Amino acid sequence: MSVPELIRIVSRDSPMALAQVERVRGELAALHPGIRTTVVPVRTTGDKWQGDLAKVEGKGAFTKEVDAALLAGEADLAVHCVKDIPADRPLPAGTAFAAFLARDDIRDALVHPGGRTLGQLPPGTRVGTSSVRRTAQLAASHPHLDCVPIRGNANRRLEKLAAGEADALLLAVSGLERIGRTDAISEILPADVMCPPIGAGILALQCREGDAELIDAVSGLGDPATHREATAERMFLHVLQGHCNSPIAGYAKAEHGGEMSLRARVFTPDGKRVLNAHEWAGPLDPATLGTSVAVALLRQGARELIDGIEH
Repeated sequence: MSVPELIRIVSRDSPMALAQVERVRGELAALHPGIRTTVVPVRTTGDKWQGDLAKVEGKGAFTKEVDAALLAGEADLAVHCVKDIPADRPLPAGTAFAAFLARDDIRDALVHPGGRTLGQLPPGTRVGTSSVRRTAQLAASHPHLDCVPIRGNANRRLEKLAAGEADALLLAVSGLERIGRTDAISEILPADVMCPPIGAGILALQCREGDAELIDAVSGLGDPATHREATAERMFLHVLQGHCNSPIAGYAKAEHGGEMSLRARVFTPDGKRVLNAHEWAGPLDPATLGTSVAVALLRQGARELIDGIEH
């Protein structure tokens, strides 16, 4: 198989995004010794804007500039967190997923300077998060805690915590692992306590559709189980037509025997209403499972719940 001489990898320019690129470069070098890669960092709207994401196109805010570099031929391969890629619309025309890397931890972590767990936080504790998913779930399970909006990459949020802008933080375990800050974790929350976002812990490689040589070269980095999970989750979100202000959570799990499950939840922002669905499928195609779970939630009233939220 012929391998491109040089692969230009485009990514957000945050420390975490660049750490993700280094993982891809390392795996590519192991798969194709001698391959050359270079990094094209871009500053995205989502990284520049520190306000409400819904005011800047929501999730597309973290992918638009990366997609543009790919389509303009300024780069060959993009590295994205699947949770940042909008699923209510297709990938930009002319681009395709080349691989989904083996999934990292999908759970959320509590970061508390005193090392307390969620259950030990006193009433009125300010928990920093800008995620509607985390806010809704915390309102449902720990209504005595106060969520305060906090934006920025994980390093920046840890700085804001140290500066006293919040008393504790909720952050993704995988993100803290990527920036080498697992020392900050005071508790890892099980997925049934804090249901993860769709696409949690998955890195996707995206390229131009016609770059057959490149697709061949990077497809070996793909993990089949993660591919099935990502497909089920993204189809679920697509059918629900969730937007970035929708408190939607869920995760698929591919078992060794080919069985697969998808558990999902839709909340009102105040956490007062929670819709639940959990289905199993045999070697059924993942997209069908995603569709089925979305329909189960739509039957419970998810459409009205999502459409009733400003975005």
